Amino acid sequence: MTWLQVLKQHRAIAVIRASERQLGYQMAMAVVSGGMELIEITWNSAEAGSLIAQLRLELPHCWIGTGTILNMHHLKDAIATGAQFLFAPHVDPNMITYAQSLGIPMIPGALTPTEIVTAWNMGASCVKVFPIMTVGGANYINCLQGPLGEIPLIPTGGVDLDNAREFIQAGAIAVGLSGQLFPQTSIRSRNWQSISNMARKLINRLEDTRK
Repeated sequence: MTWLQVLKQHRAIAVIRASERQLGYQMAMAVVSGGMELIEITWNSAEAGSLIAQLRLELPHCWIGTGTILNMHHLKDAIATGAQFLFAPHVDPNMITYAQSLGIPMIPGALTPTEIVTAWNMGASCVKVFPIMTVGGANYINCLQGPLGEIPLIPTGGVDLDNAREFIQAGAIAVGLSGQLFPQTSIRSRNWQSISNMARKLINRLEDTRK
């Protein structure tokens, strides 16, 4: 499947930022146990590269990518570890072009219509709208559909189990969840079952939007 088809099938990306490698591994396994198959390990996580490589080997049915890519050095190192998709918080034409030349989905972060269209015209496979809750949440995505409906958007930064479905219904191709999927209380207590349950609940709420 193409990257856009994968996003339409799964609809939700688990964004993992971990201060310890083993912690990141357990977080990934918890959401996979709950049925999620799109996993982003942020590049500023502990030993992100080796964790991505390990997850690629152990979870061949999943898509394992990375995020918080800030420059070409990060980008090339992430690709070398086997990252299958790449998120950045900003728009960098060199990173978009380089990833595109290798056939790897590069999703830059943007907020305004000008930034979103600029990223799309540079060849981005889709655009991350971040931080979404600062500009109206799902209503902002809905407002963008008129002029920018052809551009696949992935809102992040405030998406949770309660509003994820609203974003898809508003026109987003997928959503990214980070802290809202990994509560600090569950992380501190190593309550992986709780996180698995949250992932499963998220997937169930998005079930009829997956196509």
